[in-house]
Amino acid sequence: MTAMDDRPIDPRVLISELEGHLLIEATRAEGRTEAARFARSLPWLTDTQREEVEQVYARDHLALSRRSWERTALRGRELRAEYEAAYRALRRRLCTAFLLGAVVLALVTLTSVSAR
Repeated sequence: MTAMDDRPIDPRVLISELEGHLLIEATRAEGRTEAARFARSLPWLTDTQREEVEQVYARDHLALSRRSWERTALRGRELRAEYEAAYRALRRRLCTAFLLGAVVLALVTLTSVSAR
């Protein structure tokens, strides 16, 4: 299966994009629901004012959610970089310890063999 430009479609990318669209639509629906609930708490608004308040509230809710997702994604990238750096350092220390142990074992073996 290929895209219109004959590049193969990566199912993971497609699924990720679909999840993103579903998340945005769910957040929009949540924002509209919360906007309606908020507007109902202001009984003095006219119908036009209520609609405007609901639109602004829903738009702000989506913007706030988007900023929250961006901060979460940024923090995830930061943590990933930190953990990868710690893993590389640990792997270097383990390799160094293994090589040092191998050298010591080889020296001990050579010393005992030459002592005979």
